[in-house]
Amino acid sequence: MARLNANRYKNGFPAFFVAIAVSSLMLPISSLEGGAYQDHSPGEYKISVNVGLVVLPVKVTNRAGDVVTGLTAGDFKVFESGRPQQITLFEPEDIPVTVGLVVDNSGSMRHKRPGVIAASIAFLESSNPHDQMFVVNFNQNVSLGLPASVPFTDDAKQLRAALTKVWPAGNTALYDAVAAGLKHLNRGTAERKALIVVTDGGDNASQVKFRDLLKMAEGSNAIIYAIGLVDQNFVEENPRALEQLAKVTGGQAYFPTSLNEVSQDTERIARDIRQQYTIGYVPSFPTATGRFRPIKVTVKAASAGKLQVRTRAGYLPQPEAAPTLSTAQR
Repeated sequence: MARLNANRYKNGFPAFFVAIAVSSLMLPISSLEGGAYQDHSPGEYKISVNVGLVVLPVKVTNRAGDVVTGLTAGDFKVFESGRPQQITLFEPEDIPVTVGLVVDNSGSMRHKRPGVIAASIAFLESSNPHDQMFVVNFNQNVSLGLPASVPFTDDAKQLRAALTKVWPAGNTALYDAVAAGLKHLNRGTAERKALIVVTDGGDNASQVKFRDLLKMAEGSNAIIYAIGLVDQNFVEENPRALEQLAKVTGGQAYFPTSLNEVSQDTERIARDIRQQYTIGYVPSFPTATGRFRPIKVTVKAASAGKLQVRTRAGYLPQPEAAPTLSTAQR
């Protein structure tokens, strides 16, 4: 099975490494005005939210690692910068999310292409059928895979065409592509958002610096998942950068060793997204841009025993948005 760390990178990897970073635990910091508690029936997918609403996808497991369902808003407590917050949004159901697949099409990915496409399709097939999806293809350039008139789709045929649109060649502008994916997520209407980045290595062509991308991720309302296929002979590969992007957004990084594991991990990511609670609150004190706001979520249910929570560690309020794609890049 694939592991959730890159320790074995030191011991040598197979010539196969896929990195998929998804942003699906996200913090939208803009919405509609109001303040009422929101709890929706399973058939209602649109969520009304407040200005300044912080939205957290939260996964709860027991001691055995099994997902815990059936919890209520009263079972959770949320703290921002150590201060308790009032939960104004709670959604226990599997609701649609906005999801971007960010796919590496650099020259080094050529022999891995079948596995990447297969893994991406496995993710699509395991996702909520109502998810808003899009594809960002990149080598030294970045482009949207869907037609300009189709920002999102749930059509498998359209998504497959978008994934196969660019033939692998050239260098790797990974950071530019993730930044573009974060920007495009903002066009989606789902409160929860995620990015899945598929790559085999580091970055040798981006204009965006990693430190700036990390700040964009902290300031976004997205969660990033990473699945990496790494070849130990390529010095530019940087699995720890993928781990950092996943960690700051509440996601996870996977490093499979075979094509079969790649598909298993993408299916695992899709399940992870669908098994999360959605919790939202409006900060009880003013937010200042540029200062990280740590978040802690606790849960206690008398009949469930000791529980573990996974969500993002916090967010960085900031006015800056991820850069848009230039006309040339499109």
